Amino acid sequence: MPVFTFEKITPPLSVPSSAPAAEKPRNVIVQFLDRFVEARVKRTAIEEKAGNPSPRKPVE
Repeated sequence: MPVFTFEKITPPLSVPSSAPAAEKPRNVIVQFLDRFVEARVKRTAIEEKAGNPSPRKPVE
């Protein structure tokens, strides 16, 4: 007589996700990144006009 018995458990049914729900978080992330890029571009432009080079090293 076996000590353990195993039951076959079926995987949960996959529910197709809706495309508009998946796009919304991506749009929020893109807007968030755009704000960072805009701020960086403005800061760089101001530093170049002032003649003060950025203290950071350029990424190689």
